[in-house]
Amino acid sequence: MAHRAPRYFLALPLALVMFAASPSVHAERVVPTVDLSADASRAAPNDLAIASLYFEADGAEPAPLATQVNAVIASALEQVRLYPAVKARSSGTSTFPVYGKEGRKIEGWRMRSEIQLESRDLPALSELLGKLQGKLALSGLAMQPAPETRRSVADLAAGDAIRAFQARAEAVAGTLGKPYRIRHLSIGYGGESPPIRPMMKTTAFAAEAAPVAIEAGESEIAVTVSGTIELSE
Repeated sequence: MAHRAPRYFLALPLALVMFAASPSVHAERVVPTVDLSADASRAAPNDLAIASLYFEADGAEPAPLATQVNAVIASALEQVRLYPAVKARSSGTSTFPVYGKEGRKIEGWRMRSEIQLESRDLPALSELLGKLQGKLALSGLAMQPAPETRRSVADLAAGDAIRAFQARAEAVAGTLGKPYRIRHLSIGYGGESPPIRPMMKTTAFAAEAAPVAIEAGESEIAVTVSGTIELSE
């Protein structure tokens, strides 16, 4: 005699469908949030000067030309060593062929070598630049806050921006008549270092030029605080 399947197996799928279709008793409550941002900036003294200098010459053969250019750069670096407050580094050397009028035949070579100077002692750098311009051409000069100065001022601006964010959050929550808490907060730092300002190209060198006039000025260090606040019932 064949066995009949129990009837509760037939009713089980219907029970599952009814359970899935019923609304969840523990549905997650939607918490209202508001995205906000606030900015602040402070002036930082430009206490670091960065100068770019170069020597450029032409010659019939690359090897003698390199000897000439390297000697001039080495002499300039020896002069820089007399100023302990000034840091120097090589910033590139390049050699190019010089073509004739038709642009096919190489008639010579041109070589350019550059150095970069950094200093927080502006009078010393100004005097040194005047002396070096007897050998090198000044191609660019920039003033900017030193890294430690930038960090210090940025921290102060960040504090201003956070307080501004908090005041804005309190104003929004107060208008809506609800308490709040900060869910997320991020801080972005702006005020990038300015590029080296190009100078007019110099084609002739004096025996020794007057000290270079340097005006420090200030830079704006900007900070942006953005985040999300959560409003409570």
